[in-house]
Amino acid sequence: MENRRYMLDTNTASYIIKGKPEAVRDHLQNVPMAAVCISAITEAELLHGVAKKPEAKHLPLVIKEFLLRLEILPWDSDAANAYAQLRTVCGNEGKPLGTMDMLIAAHSVAVGAVLITNDQAFYIVKHRLALEDWTKPV
Repeated sequence: MENRRYMLDTNTASYIIKGKPEAVRDHLQNVPMAAVCISAITEAELLHGVAKKPEAKHLPLVIKEFLLRLEILPWDSDAANAYAQLRTVCGNEGKPLGTMDMLIAAHSVAVGAVLITNDQAFYIVKHRLALEDWTKPV
């Protein structure tokens, strides 16, 4: 089997947590869990989602359990360098991403991971990123 690493964006992580769409779960079952990771940026977004919904009493535990099951990559100097390059190129091409999306995209580039997302914002810079959409059936 290939030694690919798969970085889940925040939307994909949310799909896995919710169990829908089923295609995401099917894709996830076809890769070793050791190959699946998220950026610390995605962790921050998930935790922010919990903080915004104090009435969702079960959500903190669900998110905690999810985060225990995969590798969370720390933001580091390699990610910062990739961010500087990607943001510059995207800016020069007139293809900006939102701040959090740019950080996640740069992190996936820095670690050589395939970014798993169906967020169309990432696809405007697809020539700079390795992307897969797991919402499409296997």
